[in-house]
Amino acid sequence: MPPTRYREIEVAGTPTQMGEQLGEAAREEIRGFDAVALERVTKTTAVSRERALEAAAACLEPTRAYSPDMVAELEGMARSSGLSVEALMLLQIRNQLRPDADAGCTAFSLATCATGSSVVGQNWDNDPALEPFTIVLTRRPEGEPAHLHVTQAGLIAYIGLSDAGIGVCMNTLPAPSRPLGVPHYFAVRGLYGARSLDEAVAAVRRAERAIPGNVLLATPQGPADLEVTVDDVHVIQDPEGEMVTHTNHCLHPNLVALNDDFPELIQSRPRKARVDALLTGAEKPLTLDALKRILRDHDGHPTSICRHPNDHPGDGFWVSAFSVLIEADAGRMHLTRGNPCTQPYEVYSLS
Repeated sequence: MPPTRYREIEVAGTPTQMGEQLGEAAREEIRGFDAVALERVTKTTAVSRERALEAAAACLEPTRAYSPDMVAELEGMARSSGLSVEALMLLQIRNQLRPDADAGCTAFSLATCATGSSVVGQNWDNDPALEPFTIVLTRRPEGEPAHLHVTQAGLIAYIGLSDAGIGVCMNTLPAPSRPLGVPHYFAVRGLYGARSLDEAVAAVRRAERAIPGNVLLATPQGPADLEVTVDDVHVIQDPEGEMVTHTNHCLHPNLVALNDDFPELIQSRPRKARVDALLTGAEKPLTLDALKRILRDHDGHPTSICRHPNDHPGDGFWVSAFSVLIEADAGRMHLTRGNPCTQPYEVYSLS
């Protein structure tokens, strides 16, 4: 029987110390991710490793200006993993090489569920070849909130939660991009240092961003969605403060016109309509079991909320590689290793 839990790693201390600890503990996964990352990009985009590394090196200066500490962590990871800083930066910028196809996901954030905690969750629809390099990582930085991620080893941040009550899910937002700037994952890492929605928005806004992205949040001020473009951060909240949902097209009034300029990413509108209908029609208060059933939904299979391989020429190999429900207030993450229709949700805790 395949394993149902991801490997767990914990690091703590200064940025350099955390990077060194992670590079040593996850050396095999980081080097494996480096070995295949560009090959997976070139399934849909032609780019040489030389050009990709040049782009990665060019992003170091704006990233260091955004956060010297994050770059120090990356440098520590480079020393202990045996890879160059540029190679590790390539892992961070690979979605800049194909900015319209990073992850097509169905996500929601709820003010509260039957457990009494705010919940943000999603299916992560992406390349199943990244599964061997996925870990659950706890970082305990000095002087900042601790945070728990599900991530590919080597990334500076990904989906997860902090002990300040911030929960983070993320997906692709097709919108204009530029070739160089602060990689999206560094702006996401800034979210984990925030203690409020305003601080989270400010952390993303101050980055000189290279690509757009979408971030769905659970915060002490309630659920929120950030449609992040290279020029601004557009905040979407429920007027009643109860629920926000997102897939892979623009929803903010200032951005909806962009949908006409970009192809729809993996049936985004049907998934949005379906998740809205399921959440609205479900018995209240919503339980974790009810949310799991929604993430297992097969309406429109195989291009459903729970996604399976199909015959699309560009992204038909994408699946719901994991499914996650984050109880932000409780510091818990419920996570499947594979499609949620076949794999159980395992619990990981920040405490």
